[in-house]
Amino acid sequence: MMIQRIQTLYLLIIAALIAVTLFSGLAWFAGDAGEFGLYAFGLKTAEGELVQSTVYMGVLLALACALPLVTIFLFRRRLLQIRLCVVEMVLLLGSLVMEGVYYFLSWRVFSDLTFHTQGFKPAIVLPLVCLLFAYLAARAIFRDELLVRAADRIR
Repeated sequence: MMIQRIQTLYLLIIAALIAVTLFSGLAWFAGDAGEFGLYAFGLKTAEGELVQSTVYMGVLLALACALPLVTIFLFRRRLLQIRLCVVEMVLLLGSLVMEGVYYFLSWRVFSDLTFHTQGFKPAIVLPLVCLLFAYLAARAIFRDELLVRAADRIR
């Protein structure tokens, strides 16, 4: 089986990268109290104990992971696919904002300690990369729509 539409590949890449973001660490914090990691669904200790819930960010990322998979199967409705790609871009922007907010809130908890350090993990930028792929998918779907309309005019 060969994928004939490049936007299908873009949408699969988005779903895969967001799935990685859902299940890997986004940032880490260390201080007198120990080591903590920021994940999609919570700020957890090194042992995995939940310190602060970030369920809103997790739900947003889960929606951003599922939407491209739904969009792939609506290949006969290209205008709806374009709209869903725009919704995906909004979800990705929202998840980037949520990541920033939860990072800042987590940082404030540890900044009061005498010794603290923090850092980002590579997965935190994946929604930004997915934003580019969502744009490319929408553009490719729009080009397909233009080709279909041009073919309909010829008939």
